[in-house]
Formats: sequence, structure tokens, C-alpha cells
Amino acid sequence: MITIQRVRVRWSASGRGAAEANARRGLSVPVRLPSELPDAGVVLHDVIADEATGYTRTERLRGGGTEVSHQVGLWIDRDGDVLTVDRLPGFTVFPYPSGSDRLFRLRPRQLGQYRANFRSAGSCCGLTWHYEDWLIRVGHTMVRPEEFDRRRPSRDVDHRRHLYGGRRRREP
Repeated sequence: MITIQRVRVRWSASGRGAAEANARRGLSVPVRLPSELPDAGVVLHDVIADEATGYTRTERLRGGGTEVSHQVGLWIDRDGDVLTVDRLPGFTVFPYPSGSDRLFRLRPRQLGQYRANFRSAGSCCGLTWHYEDWLIRVGHTMVRPEEFDRRRPSRDVDHRRHLYGGRRRREP
């Protein structure tokens, strides 16, 4: 089984100030998986904390084949017992989407983690901006659900950028 968890924090252009940043601080972290997961090849736990709902988390759980990974912008390919995880190009305005990116390769029982943030327009014709901070974890033939949020990743990729000017964030 492949387990994917995407935790997104979304806010509007008016939510960019210090007080608003404090309200969403610490929300882009792994969340405990539900105790009962679908019996599927790929399980997706999608979590969003949106400014519009006061950053109350909403969770959805889906199961299926590797096409489930496309819903969170990932392409997963299996070569024997090794998973290759790539980021699909998306519809973000900044950073400008290039082609796909190789994120990591995972052997059984390994966990990969990918962080990114984006600035996007509400629609092709709209001037409404929103921002998202993502944390995606991918587990290959994974640990128990109660360990998923606490386990240290074997692979850790950070593509977060400074969204208001384009410079890359410093590593912690």
C-alpha cells in the first residue's frame, strides 16, 4: 500500500499580515491518519485548513490506484519494489510551473516528504489571489497509521519559496 497525506493551508491576499500569519503558524504539519484506511493500493488523506473557515481542518479520505496521486499533483511510478515520486506541473502563478520534478525514490517502509508553497489566481480571468502552503508525505508499504505523523522521513524535499518576491527561504 502507498499512503499519501497532503496537508494544505490556504489564505487570501488580505491574510498576508503578521496577525494572520500567526493564526496559521504550525498548521502545515503532519496529521494523525484515521485509524481505518480504505483497502486500496493507494490511500490519500487530504487535509485543508482554509482562512475562509477560520483554519478549521477539513479531511477527506480516498482510495484507489496510482491515479489517486494525480489529485495532489504527484506522479508515482513503480519499478519492482522501488517507487519513484515526481511532482506534476501545476496551475500556479508563482513559482512559475516548469516541467515535472523528480522528488524522491522510496524503497519499502520508507517515507518521503515534500514541502511547497504557491501563489495562485482564483481563475483565468479573476484578480483574486490565494496562497497555499503544502506538506505532502508519501509512505511506501508503510508504517502503522498511528506512527505516520511522527515518523522522520527518509527523503525530505523543500521547494518553498518567498512568495512575495521570489527568493528561496532559508533552510531551518
